[in-house]
Amino acid sequence: MTKRLLVTDDAIIIREMIKDTASRAGWEIVGEACNGQQAFEKFRELKPDAMTLDLVMPEFDGLHALRSILGEDPSAKIVVVSALDQKTILKEAFKLGAADFVVKPFDHGQLVATLNRVTGVC
Repeated sequence: MTKRLLVTDDAIIIREMIKDTASRAGWEIVGEACNGQQAFEKFRELKPDAMTLDLVMPEFDGLHALRSILGEDPSAKIVVVSALDQKTILKEAFKLGAADFVVKPFDHGQLVATLNRVTGVC
């Protein structure tokens, strides 16, 4: 069964890289968002199996999205894809319930392995 992924990042090049990597690994890309508010709205609409989420974005950031999504669906599988220099924000993301973290720039194999692990795919 194909797993469904929502991709969130304010940088289109990162969204494209994530989408390409996940698609090649058999994931269906059901949507994308460029800020936390869009991420929440798309998650609510699409109900993906997992989503990637940048933390630092304009308007509504990733923490806003995490709070909103996990407040509505505590079982949501959200993988943070962000730079290591955001340690304070990253700690907050894990406190809020992020499933895992992948460092930007990301290793394609690690991203796929992380998405598969958090959704229970071997």
